[in-house]
Amino acid sequence: MPSAARRGRAAGPGPGGVLELLLDGEPRTRAEIAALTGLSRSTVSARVDALLRAGVLAPAGSAASSGGRPPARVAFNAVARVVVGIDLGATHGTVAVCDLAGGMLAAATVDLDIADGPDPVLDLVLDTARGLLDGVGRPVADVAAVGLGLPGPVEHATGRPVNPPIMPGWDRVDVPALVAARLATDVPVLVDNDVNVLALGEHATSWPDADDLVYVKVATGIGAGIVAGGVLQRGARGSAGDLGHVVVPWHPGSPRPATEVRDLEDVASGPAIAARLREAGLEARTGADVAALARAGERTALELVRDAGREIGAVVAGVVNLLGPSVVVIGGSVSRAGEELLAGVREVVYRRSLPLATEHLQIVAARSDANAGALGAAIMAARHALAPETIESWIDPEADRAAGTESEGAP
Repeated sequence: MPSAARRGRAAGPGPGGVLELLLDGEPRTRAEIAALTGLSRSTVSARVDALLRAGVLAPAGSAASSGGRPPARVAFNAVARVVVGIDLGATHGTVAVCDLAGGMLAAATVDLDIADGPDPVLDLVLDTARGLLDGVGRPVADVAAVGLGLPGPVEHATGRPVNPPIMPGWDRVDVPALVAARLATDVPVLVDNDVNVLALGEHATSWPDADDLVYVKVATGIGAGIVAGGVLQRGARGSAGDLGHVVVPWHPGSPRPATEVRDLEDVASGPAIAARLREAGLEARTGADVAALARAGERTALELVRDAGREIGAVVAGVVNLLGPSVVVIGGSVSRAGEELLAGVREVVYRRSLPLATEHLQIVAARSDANAGALGAAIMAARHALAPETIESWIDPEADRAAGTESEGAP
């Protein structure tokens, strides 16, 4: 996280810029905020008062006095509003209610079939969200934003899924509009693919100090969420991270002939490994089946998972050379097979990547729990809700004018 001084210099003159300075949760006096932002004390006082009225700042006691009355401190009030995060998979959905700092207040997972289409699926998860909100005593009116992760390609700017292979009936559907209509509110709704929200959740809970991280999900498909410079990278249209359709370069140890050209998903996804297990006479259909056989010590499953790890490593090595992350996280149903998948990835990445890129590189299994995707979706929603331009919309202009607030740049 940038230093307070850096964030202060970057803060805009409006209330949202002042709040941005306080998102670290550290209480500060008006004088300290003025020193960090370069704004006049009268302007800072007006901004702080506006944020106190909006509820996103709260009194936080008094600082030590240097003589006279001790100055009052204020701090970010993370429970002023809440956000809802929803992570949809092929067969289940997880819903979380979080505060504005990403603290989870309640969560639940429900069974569903994504192929049933948007209407029944969204009805189910939003009914679940309402139940969770009731359980923590928060009305729908307290929801600042909703984040939603979908198991398919999403045009992030519009929130519309685009040709999602396992989601019949969802193509080009205006998901944000459907969610807002069902909640009967104009609350912002942000939609992204499931790997991106997983990357946000894993980054926030397990690697908050890693500015450059790649989360690779190995399940029915294979995709990556890319955090660079501390910011999730989606690409121009939201398609960044589609590792599954990258052609796997041949490498020593590959079970494929050097002349065979295959996409990564065709050789290393859960269904691809399961198909090879069936050829060997073992019953497996999904990535979860593959992982269960490997955990049980089935030798063929262990060998095939290790081979899949090598194929993934051949593609991830290119990612490491290109982006230079400090952490590569391997998640998804196949990752639950254990160390064999990780060992295969590490074997090839460390051999084929530049020494400078791998000197301090960590390749690790996902640490976060089953709520990580919903948490990541909630974090996405909270970041939107706390953006300076959004905060400005929470300020009552009449009350602001009555309090004598006026915009003022640095003196």
